[in-house]
Amino acid sequence: MGRDWAGSVVNRVVKMMMFAVVFFLVFVPLFGYVVMRLWNWLMPALFGWHMIGFWQAIGILVLSKILFGGFHGRHGGHMHWRRRMTERWEQMTPEEREKLRQSMHGRCGPFGPPAEAPKT
Repeated sequence: MGRDWAGSVVNRVVKMMMFAVVFFLVFVPLFGYVVMRLWNWLMPALFGWHMIGFWQAIGILVLSKILFGGFHGRHGGHMHWRRRMTERWEQMTPEEREKLRQSMHGRCGPFGPPAEAPKT
């Protein structure tokens, strides 16, 4: 049983490495070319900026990934946060939920569904 598990892990790692190689050999140059063409089509005409080459376009892609995307290493991190908050929300009492809504409303504007009217 241990051998089957180890083999499946190795197969998964090899597949991920092959995907990474294909991604870098195909998609990075393609994205670089698209960025270069879009830049050279729009920026000189709109703003009078200089045209750029392929490697400069790759540099823009890397810079934008650093500034706006980061290097998280895995996808779906925001979903983990959302799932955790949903679990916390479900465990709250109605009074705690209302208190959280009020505190968020003061900081961020309306938050969550409208509060239910008190029953009389």
